[in-house]
Amino acid sequence: MAAPKPEEISHPPMDQLQGLEYCIDSNPSWGEAIALGFQHYILALGTAVMIPSFLVPLMGGTDGDKVRVMQTLLFVEGINTLLQTLFGTRLPTVIGGSYAFMVPIISIIHDPSLASIEDDHVRFLNTMRAVQGALIVASSIQIILGYSQLWAICSRFFSPLGMVPVISLVGFGLFDRGFPVVGRCVEIGIPMLILFIAFSQYLKNFQTRQLPIMERFALLITITVIWAYAHLLTASGAYKHRPELTQMNCRTDKANLISSAPWIKIPYPLQWGAPTFDAGHAFGMMAAVLVSLIESTGAYKAASRLASATPPPAHVLSRGIGWQGIGILLSGLFGTMSGCSVSVENVGLLGSTRVGSRRVIQISAGFMIFFSMLGKFGAFFASIPFTIFAAVYCVLFGLVASVGLSFLQFTNMNSMRNLFITGVALFLGLSIPEYFREYTAKALHGPAHTKAGWFNDFMNTIFFSSPTVALIVAVFLDNTLDYKDSARDRGMPWWVKFRTFKGDSRNEEFYTLPFNLNRFFPPS
Repeated sequence: MAAPKPEEISHPPMDQLQGLEYCIDSNPSWGEAIALGFQHYILALGTAVMIPSFLVPLMGGTDGDKVRVMQTLLFVEGINTLLQTLFGTRLPTVIGGSYAFMVPIISIIHDPSLASIEDDHVRFLNTMRAVQGALIVASSIQIILGYSQLWAICSRFFSPLGMVPVISLVGFGLFDRGFPVVGRCVEIGIPMLILFIAFSQYLKNFQTRQLPIMERFALLITITVIWAYAHLLTASGAYKHRPELTQMNCRTDKANLISSAPWIKIPYPLQWGAPTFDAGHAFGMMAAVLVSLIESTGAYKAASRLASATPPPAHVLSRGIGWQGIGILLSGLFGTMSGCSVSVENVGLLGSTRVGSRRVIQISAGFMIFFSMLGKFGAFFASIPFTIFAAVYCVLFGLVASVGLSFLQFTNMNSMRNLFITGVALFLGLSIPEYFREYTAKALHGPAHTKAGWFNDFMNTIFFSSPTVALIVAVFLDNTLDYKDSARDRGMPWWVKFRTFKGDSRNEEFYTLPFNLNRFFPPS
C-alpha cells in the first residue's frame, strides 16, 4: 500500500472558518434576518433576567423594581449593541449584562451603611445609586484604555498561542451556568438539550423552500416546544408540592414578571435619582471593568472567526473597548444593575446558525429596545424558565470554547514549550476560579479577606474570572519562556499581518466605519 500524501493526513491552517452561510457583511433576506434577530433577542433574555432576579431582592427591591431593572438592562443592551456594531469593532456581537460585575455589586449591597437601612425601598434606591456611581467612575478604565490605543499596544504581546486559553475559557469558564443549572429541573433541561442538538445538527439538512429551517431556527423552535411543555406541567399541578428551588427553576408562572410589568415604560438616565460616589466601591468595580475587557477581547476574536472575518486589527479592538467603556457609562447613568460585555451565548449562536451577519445583530438590538419599552410583552418572553437557557448554553458556550482551540492550528503543538504553556494556562484558568468559588461558598467571603474592602473586591473579582487568570498566566509565560527563538512556534508569522488595518486587504471590507467616518478617524 502506498504511503499517504502529506495533504491526505493534514489540514492546512485557514484564516477564516469554512461552511458559514453568511459572513459579517453579507445578509440573508429581510424576513429571515428579522426572524434570526428575534432569536438573538430571545437568547439575550437569559442573562438580562437572571442578573436582576438575583440582585434586586438582595437590595430590598420588589417584583416591580425587578421588572423595571430588566427593562432598563435590555434597553441599554440594545443601545450598546447598536453602538458597537456601527462604530466599535463592527463585529456581530450583542453587548449584554455581565456576571463579571457580581462580586463588587454584592459587596456594595452588603456595605454596612446600606445594609443597615430598615426601609426596603429606600435601601434599594440608595444601593442602586451607589452601584451607578461606581459604574460611572470605573467606566473610565475602558474608555481610557480603548480610545488612547493603550489596549492596542498591550495586544502586541498577544500571540495565537497566548490567546488560545483566553478564548477557550471565555466558553469553558462558564461551565457552572450550563449543566449544573439544567440539573435543577431535569424534566425540562434535558429534553431541551437533546432537542436543540437534534434540530441544529442531526436535522440541519431539512429544508423548506431551500431554507435549512431546522438548523437556522433550532433555538426558536425548541424553546417554543419546551416552554409549552413546561407550561403544561405547571398548569397540571406537577410542581404544587415540590421544594421552592424546584418551583423557581421549573414553573412558568413563578417569576411574577407579567403582572408586575407596566404596559409602556421608557427607561431614562438617572431614573433612580442622582448617583452617589464612594472611592472604595469604585475601585472594586474597576476590577470588574478589567475582567470585562479581557473577556470581551476573547469574545471579539471568537466572533470574528464565527462571522468569517479576519482577526480584528489592534486599533479596531481598542476602538471597540472604548465604545464598551461608553456602554458601561450608560449602564451607570441608566441604572442597569450591571456593567456590560460581549454576550458569549450570542457569539455561540452565530456558529450554530452559520449566520454571522452584522445586520441580524442590529435587528436584535431593535427588538431589545422595542420590547423593553412595551413592558408586558417583554415580560411575557422573559418568563421563560432559566433552565431552558442553561440547556442551550451547554452547546453554545462549548462552541465558543472550540473556536478558541481552533487557534492552535497556527502554532506548533509538537513543541514542549507550547504544550506546557497551553496546558498550565488552561488548567489554572479553570482551577483557580473554582477554588475561589468553593472558598466563598463555604466561608461566605472570598479568599482575599482583609480590612481593606476595596482590595478584597479587586482581588476576588480578578481571580473569579477564568479568562482573566488564563490571560495572566498564558501571556506571562508566552513572553518570558524562550520567546526570542519561538516566534514561528507561537504563530507570530501568521498573526503579524492582522495587527494593522492595512496588513490585510480584507480588513477594509470588515472593519471600515460607516458614513465615511474613516476620513476623520484614519486607521492605523
